[in-house]
Amino acid sequence: MHPLDVVKTRFQIQRGSSDPNSYKNLSDCFRTIYRNERIFGFYKGILPPILAETPKRAVKFFTFEQYKKLLTLTPLSPGVALSVAGLGAGLTEAVVVNPFEVVKVSLQANRDSFTEQPTSFAQARRIIKADGFGLRGLNKGLTSTLGRHGVFNMIYFGFYFNVKDAIPTSPDPTLEFMRKFAIGLVSGTISSCVNIPFDVAKSRIQGPQPVPGEIKYRTCFQSMTLVYREEGYLALYKGLVPKIMRLGPGGAVMLLVYEYVSGWLQNNW
Repeated sequence: MHPLDVVKTRFQIQRGSSDPNSYKNLSDCFRTIYRNERIFGFYKGILPPILAETPKRAVKFFTFEQYKKLLTLTPLSPGVALSVAGLGAGLTEAVVVNPFEVVKVSLQANRDSFTEQPTSFAQARRIIKADGFGLRGLNKGLTSTLGRHGVFNMIYFGFYFNVKDAIPTSPDPTLEFMRKFAIGLVSGTISSCVNIPFDVAKSRIQGPQPVPGEIKYRTCFQSMTLVYREEGYLALYKGLVPKIMRLGPGGAVMLLVYEYVSGWLQNNW
């Protein structure tokens, strides 16, 4: 799925048709990256997600279950409690993953050939040396990441489990699998559509600034306002197609694996 993530980032950091490096459409982006950066260009910034993916998903699902248990002690309805638990899990996940995202986005935005750009560890050291670990360095864009993950998981978990409980189960294992997959696919797609303005703001903050040495995109909502004012509201949805292509089916697979594996573990352990 990583090539789609690279394409998404490239669309989100380009600043309208006036940008000399602007991609015309999805196929043009794929062709241009392949022509100028070859096949490895689609795998720029691959190491941070590989390192972060396991702890990120572990934190997401573990904290979701813990928040869900805590919320049973509140007067919230079960349906609302699932969404709030998802929001809490997303916010917690964002804190863990944000430093990896900063390194990943900075590498994905680099249009040099794969062999010429720094390694992930070298890039992380460069960011820390220049700006430290704080909100201008390895944790810049944290508020946008909190918004992105919080909103996504609030809808993702809330929609999936509420709709799954509302639609009757099927005695046929294949049909039951397809039922859950379809709900997960819709859940991932809707979540991606709602949270993408936070994703665009995050890419603008963590990616290269228009004028080197001058910070234009500083905070989440300030970045959203700037993008809207200068490029129109559709610019807040840049990269939506590759994002849906990645997180629609990916979100469905993730929830199915979680359900089946956790069910097996509970039955056998």
